[in-house]
Amino acid sequence: MINISDRHIREHIFEGNFGLEKESLRVTETGRFAHTPHPFPEDKHIVRDFCENQAEINTGVHSSAEDALGELAFHTRRLREHLLTLPEKEYLWLFSNPPYIEDEKDIPVASFGGAQRSKTLYRDYLADKYGRYKMTFSGIHFNFSFGENLLRRGFELSGGDDFRAYRDRVYLVLAKGLSEYGWILTAATAASPLLDSSFTEGGKAGGTVFFGSASVRCGEFGYWNDFVPILDYESAESYAHSIEKYVKGGLLNSPSELYVPIRLKSEGENNLTVLRKKGVDHIELRMFDLNPFTEEGADIRDLRFAHLLMIYILCRPEVRMNGADTVRSVRNFKAAARYDLSSVNYMGRGETSIGMRDAAIRIIDIMRDFFTGFGVSEILDYQKDKFVTGETYARRVREEFGDNFAEKALAAAKERK
Repeated sequence: MINISDRHIREHIFEGNFGLEKESLRVTETGRFAHTPHPFPEDKHIVRDFCENQAEINTGVHSSAEDALGELAFHTRRLREHLLTLPEKEYLWLFSNPPYIEDEKDIPVASFGGAQRSKTLYRDYLADKYGRYKMTFSGIHFNFSFGENLLRRGFELSGGDDFRAYRDRVYLVLAKGLSEYGWILTAATAASPLLDSSFTEGGKAGGTVFFGSASVRCGEFGYWNDFVPILDYESAESYAHSIEKYVKGGLLNSPSELYVPIRLKSEGENNLTVLRKKGVDHIELRMFDLNPFTEEGADIRDLRFAHLLMIYILCRPEVRMNGADTVRSVRNFKAAARYDLSSVNYMGRGETSIGMRDAAIRIIDIMRDFFTGFGVSEILDYQKDKFVTGETYARRVREEFGDNFAEKALAAAKERK
């Protein structure tokens, strides 16, 4: 859809707008859930997500992934420093999987009052439908839009007469491409292979559970709807309508309950009325685990790789995404969350399959050829090495925390001052 051989396109190809959201749990000195109120009630950058002790940091919009990550680091430091000043010190949990859980009462639904009371009611609905335990999974959401210069030049080359329709089309094409290939981001950033035994054995704390996932929240037992939503990518209106039919049919409470790795969003409030009125403004990638080996919870090389993948997808032929393709896509995303990628296959079109590890290496090699001369080989080499050597974040977590996950994870949280 974008002609990379055009000089103006090449000049602006890496421009974009970047924003990050990070969820983290607050824990006590003993590694249990904190039961104090949210510590930043009036701060738009540090809010609550599902439960009262799950803080969500939201950055502003930046012109580079580096700047967005820098703001995320700034707010993370603010939050950590404040928690250490409380009468009973608290810490930010570094992992996507939760710490010790006594029972469901240990996970207090976020309390909103007044005009925002509906937020609490919505969370009560989620707790009843999915269970509170699953709602404690935390991660990183990466919000991105292409730069205005790039879009304007692409529109000019397209010969069209409706810029908004062209911009919508860009993100619809991108969403389909990411549905096909975005699983590689799950595989590259998975970092949550371990659980405390209290998650699976009803309050039996202190044991370490591993059942073959590199990312529990992105895998078979993670954050998914209990059906496969089939979305229509022909236009922004048809995309909105395909979500709306699930809301009207009672399968979804609202568009926010659409638990898929890729979502298209409008500027401002996340609802279908705004999407129809303003069109698609940006894309949200929701498959990143918290990276416990970084200060911010994300590695800049992973964010840059995601950016490169989106550029690559937009410059390659458009893929189709019908109902069968969507089901296959969800299967691939869940398979990419497995710990041993050599034991699962990437299901391609026409019922073809290839080992997921080999498929990831093949995609990166193709991207490396595509980006020849752009000076990004170091980023691609970093990602390829994970699949060639098997030295992934998940493997490192299992090696360093595998014999006593919750206790060692708490010690790591306390060291991160």
